[in-house]
Amino acid sequence: MTDLSTLGKWIIFAGLVVAAVGGLVWLAGKTGLPIGRLPGDILIKRDGGVFYFPIATSILFSLGLTLLLNLILRLFKR
Repeated sequence: MTDLSTLGKWIIFAGLVVAAVGGLVWLAGKTGLPIGRLPGDILIKRDGGVFYFPIATSILFSLGLTLLLNLILRLFKR
C-alpha cells in the first residue's frame, strides 16, 4: 500500500507533464509546424462528414515520448 502523500506528488507531477506537453503542442501550432498534417495522416472528406486519423503524427509523438522517457529514466537511474 502506498502512502497518500507519495501518490499525491505523482499525480501533481503527471499533471505538470501533461500541461507542459500541451503547452509545447500549442506553441508548435503557433509556429506553423505541420503537426497533424504530415504525409501518412489519413483524411477522408465525404458529403456526410469528415474522417481524420493522424497515423504519422501519432507515430512521431510516440517515438519522441519514448526517447524522452528513456532519457529521463536513465538520468534517474544513476
